Amino acid sequence: MADEAGAEQSKGSPTEDELLEALDRVGVADVIVQALAASASIGFRRVSPDARDLPQARLAIESIRALEPVLRDCGVEDALLRDLEQARVNL
Repeated sequence: MADEAGAEQSKGSPTEDELLEALDRVGVADVIVQALAASASIGFRRVSPDARDLPQARLAIESIRALEPVLRDCGVEDALLRDLEQARVNL
């Protein structure tokens, strides 16, 4: 039975140690940048005629505006910040 559980664990979900190792490799700034990129994508969808929701688009815009200085202070690459800023402006 123990062998079956171990085999199933290796095929399925990562172990707790693997999850912790993955968390150790990711920085908070990385997660925020990804979240803002996803928010911008959703914001672009929300300004389209068939999915119009301007309050949601505004939330995406204001989120980028609010977090950009924090990311800059944390040393996020200028190229990433420019991309986020361009997305905000385009929205």
